[in-house]
Amino acid sequence: MTLPVRPGMTVPLPGPLHSHRDKLAELADLGYTDIWSAEADGADAFTPLALAAAWEPRLRLGTAIVPAYTRSPACLAQCVATLADAAPGRFAIGIGSSSNVIVERWNAVPFVEPFKKVRDVVRFLRDALSGEKVVASYDTFEIQGFRLGIKPEQRPPILIAALREGMLRLAGREADGVIINWLAPEDVTTVTGVVADAAGGEEREIVARIFVCPSENTEAVRAGARFAIAAYLNVPVYAEFHRWLGRGEQLQPMWDAWSAGDRKGAVAAIPDEVVDALVVHGSAAACRQRIQQYFDNGVTTSSLAIMPLDPELSHWTAVRELAPTAG
Repeated sequence: MTLPVRPGMTVPLPGPLHSHRDKLAELADLGYTDIWSAEADGADAFTPLALAAAWEPRLRLGTAIVPAYTRSPACLAQCVATLADAAPGRFAIGIGSSSNVIVERWNAVPFVEPFKKVRDVVRFLRDALSGEKVVASYDTFEIQGFRLGIKPEQRPPILIAALREGMLRLAGREADGVIINWLAPEDVTTVTGVVADAAGGEEREIVARIFVCPSENTEAVRAGARFAIAAYLNVPVYAEFHRWLGRGEQLQPMWDAWSAGDRKGAVAAIPDEVVDALVVHGSAAACRQRIQQYFDNGVTTSSLAIMPLDPELSHWTAVRELAPTAG
């Protein structure tokens, strides 16, 4: 693998967006190379990156992720082209299906055929970013004569958020990389093996969102992490992902309790071993070692998501303690 190792951080950082200029500069000073935004119920994915594009030219910018459903194809292409034009060579667009909760319940958009939808959006973005007029029928939508009025100097890499084999293979075949989420370092080789096989020997960037809380208050961290794990791993796409990874037996009691409406019982049923596998915690040194295991197993780019599970832990202290320059 000749791709560079890129230590990154999830944004937006705590506090109002207008206060982040100095914080972004400190991220770069600390050795972080990337920032990655997400889009669910907080800031949109593009605005924090647009601010960073102007404020801190040392940082690469990426979305992890923008849902394929929640913007029309032409509108999404305009967002991508605009940010790529603002930060040439420093922006990567990550697209994913998101979940039925975010797409259907929150955005009132039918969550139908997620594999085809992501594939079609990726193909359309490639077509649109060429600068040519797009007249094409994709499986999930049709475009009649759209042409971008902005053609970026450098086409941004397109990455696909993937969990199971179908989407992982799609990322290997048709994207420049893959974004992975809610997995242990030991799971990385399972995921990257599928991507590599589909890529046919071509390199692909492997971006991992890593949940971390550098705290030795193990009881508090595990208690808080269980709520996050229950919220995510009961979403059908994540449940199937962890069945595929081999955690079905460990997580079945949680799924059974959740299905029965026993939320408290579901949270309590999550084993310590699952928490410790999916959430990096412990001393700062132990956390840095655990994060390194993701890179050792094939991740090329990290997006650390610091979890506020210990009330005594300052977010910015965690950022500094986990930095590439720490240790």
